[in-house]
Amino acid sequence: MNYDQLGQRIREERLKLGLTQARLAEDVHISDAYIGQIERGERSLSLDTLIRISNRLKVSVDYLLKDSVEFNDENIVNQFKVLIDKQSDAKKRMAIDIVKVMFAHLDEE
Repeated sequence: MNYDQLGQRIREERLKLGLTQARLAEDVHISDAYIGQIERGERSLSLDTLIRISNRLKVSVDYLLKDSVEFNDENIVNQFKVLIDKQSDAKKRMAIDIVKVMFAHLDEE
């Protein structure tokens, strides 16, 4: 597992939400020193802590771990499913149209 990239991604998402390390640590019931060590890639974290952090940051665990997860067709399809799961039918159709255009453009190159 690449703890440096995991920590960097956690830091990026925390900053997007305007959270301090202290606030994130308080919200997920860990110390601010520990969250700092996680963000610097110096410490590993339990699955429970990872889930609490991902929930607080409103991102998926697989997004946080994307550098550590092997990509295969099933994983990729599941990621698409997660992305569109709670979207309206109109947004789903729009996403399909965008992907079709993107692949058509890539096939031309």
